[in-house]
Amino acid sequence: MKACVIQPPYSMDLSLSDAYFAKKLELMDACDPSMDLIVLPEYSDVPCAAATREDNIAYSEKYRPVLLKKAAETARRCDAVLFVNAYDLTPTGYRNTTYAFDRSGEIAGKYYKKHLPPSEQFTIALDSDYTFEPSAPYVLTIDGIRYAFLTCYDFYFYEAFAAIARENVDIIIGCSLQRSDTHEALEIMGRFLAYNTNAYVVRASVSLDGSPEICGASMIVAPTGKMLVNMKSRVGLETAEFDPRDKYYKPAGFGGKPASHYEYIEFGRHGWQYRPGGTAIVPSSRFMKYPRVCAHRGFSAVLPENTLAAFGAAVGMGAHEFEFDLWPTCDRDENGNWCGEIVSVHDSFLERLSDGAGYIWEKTWDELQTYDFGMKHGEEFRGTRILTFEQILQKFSCHAVMAIHLKTRNYTDPLPEAYLQKIITLIRRYDCAGHCYFLTGNKTLLCQLRTLAPDIARCCDVTDDPFGDTVAAALETGCERISFYRPYFEKTGMDRVQDTINRAHENGLRCNMFYADTAEETEMFLAMGADVIVTNHLQKVLPAVEKYRKSSG
Repeated sequence: MKACVIQPPYSMDLSLSDAYFAKKLELMDACDPSMDLIVLPEYSDVPCAAATREDNIAYSEKYRPVLLKKAAETARRCDAVLFVNAYDLTPTGYRNTTYAFDRSGEIAGKYYKKHLPPSEQFTIALDSDYTFEPSAPYVLTIDGIRYAFLTCYDFYFYEAFAAIARENVDIIIGCSLQRSDTHEALEIMGRFLAYNTNAYVVRASVSLDGSPEICGASMIVAPTGKMLVNMKSRVGLETAEFDPRDKYYKPAGFGGKPASHYEYIEFGRHGWQYRPGGTAIVPSSRFMKYPRVCAHRGFSAVLPENTLAAFGAAVGMGAHEFEFDLWPTCDRDENGNWCGEIVSVHDSFLERLSDGAGYIWEKTWDELQTYDFGMKHGEEFRGTRILTFEQILQKFSCHAVMAIHLKTRNYTDPLPEAYLQKIITLIRRYDCAGHCYFLTGNKTLLCQLRTLAPDIARCCDVTDDPFGDTVAAALETGCERISFYRPYFEKTGMDRVQDTINRAHENGLRCNMFYADTAEETEMFLAMGADVIVTNHLQKVLPAVEKYRKSSG
């Protein structure tokens, strides 16, 4: 791939706007078909510094149509992918936007700057509401190359680099100004970014009049941190050739296997110190100690099951884990593909928990919202609506380990891949992959999950074959746990339960015991080696587990 960065002149003098915009068009005309990737700076539609909102919008309205037309023509003429930054007028206001043009000159995507400095939020009054919403890194795939984005102020938020690295991107596009940093500082940031994400950084800025050591520094950086191009204050365009698939791997610590820098540091990353933050964040499942208490459907003995109230009470009381059930609604698009919502409710039918009737999977999201899911528990809960998976994540991601029970109509049918992908996407969006595990007795589904998200833990649930070969099934499907169901093991006897726990532990598997609702039952199961006690009566079981933890060390 041959990449080109364009660095036009830039001034604090607005009277130079026409001349400097013409120079930018001239530089785009200088691009040629040998180039595969072309990147221009931030605010390419405002060629000189504009101090007020009125001036910014006026110059953008004047130049933006010409700029975008020229960008499309250049992409087509050069058969190149082109990125340029300009305003975009959305239904909620103007946004700082990086436009991606594919080789045919069509807009393939738009990246909205995620971090707006005070000048953009208050002086120019750009739309900023979207920046306060949780979001994953924006990744755009064009011709098989995965692009991520940072715009100017975005470069300073190093905590975002790890999130970008997890997306396994090839190139990071930086449309920037950064008018107060030295070339040396900008080079440090660019090299740091490339090295931490194992991606090429292609950053375009502007040459600021009278500032030979400030701003500018349009650059192309390799994943090793090597500078392939640094234009410093030069006006013009410069290129470098590289293979975007050529990554950098080093030993993961002395004597370790080769890994990217990100993979090496991710091993020791403690999420409760950054990313989801605050004193309510708990260690991920990998680091959380055993034995644990798992609140079955939340604090379901007291509050309506599978509701925010039940989950909130469980988390607030100190449950290490909480379990909930998920079903897909029946919504389909015009092509018959699943496009519904993910809802939390235990039963496949509606009658026990709501004023509705029929099966969950027969209902659309709109239909389910009309039913009351609190009235059956008590008059004081009348008006409670069905809960979505995303609502659970929004409130409780990283506040406890989530046991996500994926319900199916039987123990052999797969689930729609679009449904599973939506679940996985939400887990990653809320940075919850280390704080959750999937639970199901459906072996087909366990195999699906292992393929789609091998890094998210899985628990093999005992189904209608009491234990059968649950340990073998768990190992075959790559599970980390098995889950015992009390009505089954009471029929088979405690000797077989003990034998299964022993075999599970010998094979490195953890054991969930579902369920114990008294201190005496809890103590019995802990003595047998249960790792997680699943309970409806959190207030009775949690003290017993805490006591066991202290006594056993």
